[in-house]
Amino acid sequence: MPNRRLPLVAAVYLGSFVALLDVSIVNVALPTIQQALRTDFSGLQWVVDSYTLCLSAFMLSSGLIGDRYGRKRSWLAGVGIFVLGSLICAVAPNLAVLLAGRVVQGIAGSLLIPGALSILTQAFPDPRERAGVIGGWASFAAISLLVGPVLGGILVETVGWQSIFLINLPLGLVTIVLGALSIGETAHPEHAHLDLVGLALSILWLGALTFGLISAGETGWSDPRTVTAIAAGIVGLAAFLIFEARTARPMLPLGLFRDVRFAVANVASFALGLTSYTSVFLYSMFLQQVQGWSPTQTGLCMAPTFIVQIVVSPWIGRLSARYGHSALMAIGYALIGLCMLGMCWAGPSTPYGAIGLLFAIGGLGNALAIPSCSAAAMSYAPRERSGIVSAVINATRQSGLAIGIALLGALMSMRATSLLTGYLGDAGVANAEAVARAAISRHDFATDAAMGEGGLRGLFATAYADGFHAAMLTAAIVAFLTAALLVVVLSPAEARSAREAKQQA
Repeated sequence: MPNRRLPLVAAVYLGSFVALLDVSIVNVALPTIQQALRTDFSGLQWVVDSYTLCLSAFMLSSGLIGDRYGRKRSWLAGVGIFVLGSLICAVAPNLAVLLAGRVVQGIAGSLLIPGALSILTQAFPDPRERAGVIGGWASFAAISLLVGPVLGGILVETVGWQSIFLINLPLGLVTIVLGALSIGETAHPEHAHLDLVGLALSILWLGALTFGLISAGETGWSDPRTVTAIAAGIVGLAAFLIFEARTARPMLPLGLFRDVRFAVANVASFALGLTSYTSVFLYSMFLQQVQGWSPTQTGLCMAPTFIVQIVVSPWIGRLSARYGHSALMAIGYALIGLCMLGMCWAGPSTPYGAIGLLFAIGGLGNALAIPSCSAAAMSYAPRERSGIVSAVINATRQSGLAIGIALLGALMSMRATSLLTGYLGDAGVANAEAVARAAISRHDFATDAAMGEGGLRGLFATAYADGFHAAMLTAAIVAFLTAALLVVVLSPAEARSAREAKQQA
């Protein structure tokens, strides 16, 4: 890599580090935030989903903003807005203000994350060199995921949960200075047009569907509010796709999906968000609420996942060049599914050695799947569309995360509440369902039953673990199905494309 591009790479890597650090830190701090702001489990889901919803909904438009007004300018603006959102979160006195800050962070992240891949794609036109630098970007992102839980746990226990947001301020300012000095401006305005109707419809369908899934975890699938929201989400998605197909300059160019390789890569990206990215939220809750680890211990327990990613990710460029994107992705998704399937046997007394091994397997799967999926999607479209292509692949991933948090969180909550209700009913506890819902949703363990708070906590841990198993089994099935799709569809399509390119050459 030429020395003149080293500062550019450092700036882009650090910007992604800031955005992803916040995700991993927040997951570890959720139980503490729940107690401090007196919110329930659905409130914690919204702390994560308010960020990811804005990421996925605004990301397509943000990619077009970069193509139209300049990738450097929009990316630096994203860093500045992210710093502002972090400050709002840090001073939040209640859940509403915290969610507002998370929305600001999400809008900023929609400029930052696709902008990173777009800037790297423009700076590195050689496919092999680009694959290597994107692999390095994924490795650096993994470092943020590793540092986040450990650093977050230490900050939460020693300074307070607000500090996990305040740390973004100095990091963001350094990123702005470094990026302003090193990144060259590029733009392709002829491919960019702000699609405000499409943006509104994307916010509508994704927001309504997420709200409905989170509501299902609170009130059940048959509740009128849940049914209405999910129906609105489905109708909104249909309206969004119809409008994007008919409008002259859509923010989501559906024509890109005519290439079956690009279409499958985006399905895989959605599945990656629903499974692997969502698992960070689920693992953090399981380790703290079931196994009783502190925030710092939780971060250390999850470290094998990210350590393996750091070690393996730099080799992805070479492996992709030799074996192809589809092979690495298929193996990665199979390993992710294996990790989650193994988690279905984890309980309150499971030794850490077994859990740590599963985390390492999942980390290897992430190391193979995450950069390969991003590099594959970027290679399946023209370079001049790099802004929108990067936005699409990241938007599908963040959509998967938003829906995964809502869906898998709802499955975990509903299963745990149902089981705990049964346990309490068998023990002769009056108002068993109300007591169970208070314990699962708000971690309120007050009870008049003879078992006392200690007995209730024991039953809670067992029920919560079973709810976690339901979520893990669902995620494992999705991961295995995605691996099968890659083998059956993407691998032959890649081979066909390679033969055609060789014949043309």
